[in-house]
Amino acid sequence: MVKPKKHLGQHFLADKNIAAKIASCLSGDFINVCEIGPGTGVLTEPILKQNNLQRLKLIEIDNESVEYLHENFHDDRITIIEADFLKMELSEIFTDKFAVAGNFPYNISSQIFFKIIGYRDLIPEVVGMIQKEVAERLASPPGNKTYGILSVILQAWYDIEYCFTVNENVFIPPPKVKSAVIKLTRNNTAELNCDEKLFVRVVKAAFHHRRKTVNNNMKFICSKALPKHELLTKRAEQLSVEDFVNLTNLVSPNI
Repeated sequence: MVKPKKHLGQHFLADKNIAAKIASCLSGDFINVCEIGPGTGVLTEPILKQNNLQRLKLIEIDNESVEYLHENFHDDRITIIEADFLKMELSEIFTDKFAVAGNFPYNISSQIFFKIIGYRDLIPEVVGMIQKEVAERLASPPGNKTYGILSVILQAWYDIEYCFTVNENVFIPPPKVKSAVIKLTRNNTAELNCDEKLFVRVVKAAFHHRRKTVNNNMKFICSKALPKHELLTKRAEQLSVEDFVNLTNLVSPNI
């Protein structure tokens, strides 16, 4: 087995039963799948058993893992790409819609999700293993303390399901925290009916000080006082995606 690179922040999955369980979370509706950080291919094997799979792109940044994959996987459906997923132009990888799967490195999982949002119309489905705490945050509904910036921004475009928890002992090396698998399914939202770049700024500003009201936090991006509104009296964690859309439209003339 390839020795993991510590600087990548990745813990390689070593349990084939867990890998099969992760792959089973994919709906199987897509002929194209992109796996991020396949490492030694433990998850790659069960993904290849998907009934409709025609093309599987493996994106791996570690050259030793890339060599291992070339030596051990000879399926015609596989293309191995040595690259940094965060720097790739994904529309050049697949011109048609594709699902994303992977055991995401903990230290860049949030960046991966922000990247996916940028290609949301090409990526209808994501199944990823991440740190349990992050998974709970992403799937959290409004009103929970774990609900935060990425929860709102992802839930604007995807329905999020917390699939199952994964214990530390199935990884090499074992992480110090538990992991979890989540599934993102593209929702029916075509557009947010607001300035979408400003929406992201508003969400980030609203959570700047979680204990303060939205009105106090909007001072970070507004040049003048906002008109009185019920949304401004609440805390960010109390607002739904729709509330944030309305807040963005309230803020827009006052930037």
